[in-house]
Amino acid sequence: MTLQEAQTYLLQRAREKGVDLEALATGSRELTLRAREGQLEEITGAERGGIGVRVVVAGKTGYAFTEELSSEALDWVLSEAVENAGLQTEMDGFLPEGRSMGRHDLLGEGLSVPLEEKKAMALTLEQEVRRDERVQQVGAAAYSEHEYQTELASTRGAAGGYRSGFAYQMINAVMSEGESIKQGFELKVSREVSALDPASTAQEFIRKTGRLLGARPLKSGRYTAYLEPSAFLSLLAPFLDHWSGKQIIEGKSRLGDKLGQKIASEAFSLYDDPDHPEGLMNAPFDAEGTPTRTIYLLRQGVVESFMHNSQTANKLDQELTGHASRSYKGVLGVGAHNVIVAPGSGVGLKDGVLVTDLMGVHAGANPISGDFSLQALGLKIESGEEAYPVENFTISGNFFDLIERIVAVGDDLEWSVMYLAGASPIVEIADVAFAGA
Repeated sequence: MTLQEAQTYLLQRAREKGVDLEALATGSRELTLRAREGQLEEITGAERGGIGVRVVVAGKTGYAFTEELSSEALDWVLSEAVENAGLQTEMDGFLPEGRSMGRHDLLGEGLSVPLEEKKAMALTLEQEVRRDERVQQVGAAAYSEHEYQTELASTRGAAGGYRSGFAYQMINAVMSEGESIKQGFELKVSREVSALDPASTAQEFIRKTGRLLGARPLKSGRYTAYLEPSAFLSLLAPFLDHWSGKQIIEGKSRLGDKLGQKIASEAFSLYDDPDHPEGLMNAPFDAEGTPTRTIYLLRQGVVESFMHNSQTANKLDQELTGHASRSYKGVLGVGAHNVIVAPGSGVGLKDGVLVTDLMGVHAGANPISGDFSLQALGLKIESGEEAYPVENFTISGNFFDLIERIVAVGDDLEWSVMYLAGASPIVEIADVAFAGA
């Protein structure tokens, strides 16, 4: 059976049994081309997918999934979900009223480039990086693409599907100059293969990694921090769940009672846009079939909304926002689409530290308290100029204290899928603690 045929079969069987059922089916295709020393060392492709069901029986919720789409496997997954529901104690489960969401192709011809051109992109990326004599070793030079198909249907009327995906170029290499050695990483991502340029990606890697060669220890103190987009997104990622309705219900968010209150600088606005022209994780509806829309989590420092699925919105008596998340193997959760730090009027470098890289974010950040202490690399800024690179220092503080001291936000977005799917400009923050020499 196809995924859609499997959904139809499950809905019919669920109705026969008088069971409320939601079927989420996903399929994915991946391709990775990796170059090494002028040869394609690795070519990998993978296709996977399956169907997961959520059933509600007398207010109890059960889940099950299968990757086999035979009638026997589908009968088993329905019985397993009903059995799992019977084991639960909570009796407030429900499926939201659904609607027809239509079919959407968010990818179009974005990845429709001949395979030979994609191979050439990986090879050219390595070749261009090696042109710089300071490059000593190339760990990886790769082209990769990911394509997804999502299908959703329920006995409550939800029905729809969409196709999405993106491609990226990645380079990881070591550069040296004298006794100074630096390992760097560069990732360029887009929904359009044609927007990826190996020569440009290579030059960006060389610029960003090469500028850190010859780094000096940074003297401990409090400085103005200028966080480059990727660095700010990596710092934001561990704390984004404080806007999750699920975390609020579980008592893990410090923002639960802050709706409508100012918690950050007026220069800082944060929103989730599921339909951005450059968005990497666009979606017309969420994992329950709720239509998605742009939601401001923080507007000019004021908490404007939280992220909700139907259950968290119901429990907190708040507006449904279209943030239900679930893989076919998982249970209902809350998740963002494209998290964007709203561009500002620009940042003018004066004196401080330009933070280019934060390391060990998941180990060095406490997602509950907001505290962090992270190793970093960067550039000392003096009189508005990049004076010299600095290393062997940590940046520390509390994320929620930090966003109160945001001075300015840049006017140019940079996209990433490294720590979360989203985009940010450069962010200027006053009076940040740096521990160095």
